[in-house]
Amino acid sequence: MNASPRRIGPTFPRLADAAFHVTRAISARLMARAGFHGVDSDFARATIATIAQRLRNGETVYIAGLASSGTHNTGVALVEVTQAGGPRLIVNNEEERFSGNKHTSEFPHRSLDAMAATLRAMGRDIGDIAAFVTTWDYPTLFGTMMRTALEEAPGSLKLLSYSDAIGVDRRRLDQMRRTPRILAKQFGLAQPPQLILAPHHLNHAWFPYAVSPFSGDNDPVAIGVFDGTGDRGSISSFVAQGDDIREIACNESVFDSLGAFYSVISSTQGGWTWLSSEGRYMGAAAWGDMNRATNHYYARLKEVLDFGPDGTIRLNRAMANWYRDPFDNPYKQPLADILGPPLRPDQLWNPDAVLRVEDIQHRPDTQDRLDKAAATQMVLEDALIHAVDHLLRVTGANKLILSGGVALNALASMRLLEHFDEAWFAKAQQRKARLHLWVPPMPSDPGVPIGAAWWLAHLAGAPRGAAETHAFYCGTAPTGDDIASALAAAPDIASEIIGTIATADGRDAIADLMASCVASGGIVALYQGPGETGPRALGHRSIFANPCDPDTRERLNARVKYREKIRPLAPMATLEAAKEFFDLHEGASSGNYNAYNYMVLTAHSKPAAIEKIPSVVHADGTGRIQIVREDDDPLTYAYLKALGRHIGVELSVNTSFNVAGPIAQTPEQAVETLRRSKGLDAVFMVADDGTVRAAWHGGERDSGRFTGWLAAWRSATATGRP
Repeated sequence: MNASPRRIGPTFPRLADAAFHVTRAISARLMARAGFHGVDSDFARATIATIAQRLRNGETVYIAGLASSGTHNTGVALVEVTQAGGPRLIVNNEEERFSGNKHTSEFPHRSLDAMAATLRAMGRDIGDIAAFVTTWDYPTLFGTMMRTALEEAPGSLKLLSYSDAIGVDRRRLDQMRRTPRILAKQFGLAQPPQLILAPHHLNHAWFPYAVSPFSGDNDPVAIGVFDGTGDRGSISSFVAQGDDIREIACNESVFDSLGAFYSVISSTQGGWTWLSSEGRYMGAAAWGDMNRATNHYYARLKEVLDFGPDGTIRLNRAMANWYRDPFDNPYKQPLADILGPPLRPDQLWNPDAVLRVEDIQHRPDTQDRLDKAAATQMVLEDALIHAVDHLLRVTGANKLILSGGVALNALASMRLLEHFDEAWFAKAQQRKARLHLWVPPMPSDPGVPIGAAWWLAHLAGAPRGAAETHAFYCGTAPTGDDIASALAAAPDIASEIIGTIATADGRDAIADLMASCVASGGIVALYQGPGETGPRALGHRSIFANPCDPDTRERLNARVKYREKIRPLAPMATLEAAKEFFDLHEGASSGNYNAYNYMVLTAHSKPAAIEKIPSVVHADGTGRIQIVREDDDPLTYAYLKALGRHIGVELSVNTSFNVAGPIAQTPEQAVETLRRSKGLDAVFMVADDGTVRAAWHGGERDSGRFTGWLAAWRSATATGRP
C-alpha cells in the first residue's frame, strides 16, 4: 500500500499569526466601546471585586452566562451564588427549545424572557443580575477567523464568503455586537448592561469540573476539551486541582479539529448537514466493520490526521481540503481515492443519498458505506486516545473530564475507559489505578453559558458548588393554566385530568398507569417540570415504550419519530436494572455511577439483555444508558419500578419527545408533537402543582387504544387487581 501524501500545518503561519494578533487587538478596542470587556479590563476587575464584597457580606448574587447571536446554540444561564454554597444553577435556557429552530444562532430573546419570568417568580428582576458573561472571547474569535482565512491564502480566502464556515453565522455577528443595546431595549433598562468576555474552552472546562464527582478530591483532574472550534482553537487541555484550573495547551487551530474531521466525513458520506450528521454516523458505525485489522478503509483514512508529539492531532492538508473549502470541495484527490467523492451540499437530506441501514439488502454500496462510518469512528477513537494518553502522562491524573462537542460521541468515551486500564497505568504511571471518566450532561455549546457564569463566580472567590446529579434546568415547570390553554386551542386533541403527583400515592398511581399502557404495547410521552438542558431527554420530555418487544424500535421509528433505523433507542433504568443487563464500567463508578445519569456513555450489554430487552441493545451490543435516581426524578423512577411489576424489568425505552426538531419545551409544542406523531398513544402532562392531564388523538384519529387502557386500568385498580 502506497503511503498517502502529507502536509502538516498551514502554508503561511507567520502571516496568519500576525493577522490574528492585529485583528484581536483592534477588535478588543472596538468591542470595549460596544460594551464587551476582557477579564483584565478595569470594568471586569471592578465588577468582580464588587461581587466578591457582596458575597463576603452574606448577600446572594446572580450571574448570567449569555450565548448571544452569531454562534450556534444561543441561550442564557442564570446562576445564584452565595459564599457558603457557591454557584447554584437556576435555569439554562436554550433558545432552540423556545423558538423551535434546532441549533439556532438567533438572538436568545425568548430564553431571556423566560429567565426574566423565573427571576420575577423568585421576587427578583433583571436589575438583580450582577454581571452578564459571554460564552466567547469575541476579539479572540475574530482574530482566529482572520488567521484561518489567511493561513492558506489565496485558497482559504473563500472561507470569508461562507456565512457559517467554522460554526459562526457571520450574518448574525453584527447583531451580537449590539447585544448590550438589545438587552436594554428588551428589558427597558436605563443603560445598556456591560458584558464580560469569557474564553470559550475555559467555559467548557469550568462547569463540568466544578460539578463533577471529582471536584471534592485533592487529586489532579485532567480535562480535555475536544470541539468543532473555540475562539482560539479546537482542542484544549487543562488540569484542575482543588479550586484551580490551569490550561496546559491549546492547538490554536480551527481545522486541526476532531470535531471538524467527524462533521465533514459524516456529512459528506452520510448525507446529512453538520450538527445533524455526527450522531447518526456514530450509530451507523455499529453496522460496519469495527475491526481495525479487517476494515479496508481504516488504515488509509487514519492518514488524514497526523498523530504528533505531545498528544497533538493535526490535519493532513495534502488529503483534506476542508480547511479551505469545507462544503463545495472538502476532499483532495487522495482522500477521494479512499472514500469516493463527497456528497454535494444539494444532495444532503436527499433520500437517494442519505445512508440507510434499511437499504443493506437492495443497495450494494450500503455495507461499504457502513464500513466507512466504522473506519471514521475508529480513527476518531484513536485520535482521542492519542491526545488523552499525553494528557494523563503530563498531569499524572487518573481522573478525566471530557467536554466539547466531540464528548457527545458516547462510543468513543467507552473506548477510553477500556483502553486506559490498570495495565496502562502500571506502565505509564507506575501505580495501581485505572481511568475514571466523567462527561457532563451538556458537554457541547448548550453548556457553555453555565460555564461562563461559574467561572466568574470562581474569580469572585465563591466555592465550587455542589456536584450535579440531573439536568432539569431548561425553563420552568408549566402551570395548569398553561397546559389547559394549549389543550383548549387544539380541538383535534382529547384530554382529561387523570390524577395528581402531589402525593406519593398519586404519583405511584400515575406511574402505574403509564407502565400499564407501555406493557400493553403503548407508546406514551411524559411532559413534566423544567425541560432537560443538553441534547438528551432524560425523563422530563421523554417518549417511553416497551424494551422487551422486539418490534418497538421499528414501530417507534416509523410511526412516532419518523427517523432512521441507524439511530438506536436508549435504555432508561434503575441502578439495579442497569447492573443486571449492562456491564457498567468501574471507571464510570464515581458518585455511584453518576456518569451514566445523562445518556452520554455507552455500556456493553450482558448476554441476557439481547433476549430480554432487544429494543434497547444496538447492533454492536451496546446501550447508551441512563440511570434514574428517585431523588432526582420521583415520577420517572416510580414508572420504572412499576414497569418491573408489569413486564419484569425496571427498564424502559427512552427517546426524546420531539419530531424532527428540538425537544418540546412549551405546552403548545407538546401538543403539536402529539399531533404530528400518529403512533404516539398519549402524553402525560404534569403541571407545577402536580395535576396530571392525559392528552391523546381525538375525533377521527382516536384509535381507542388509550381510552381502553385507561378504563381497564381504572377497573383493575378499583377492584384491587394489579
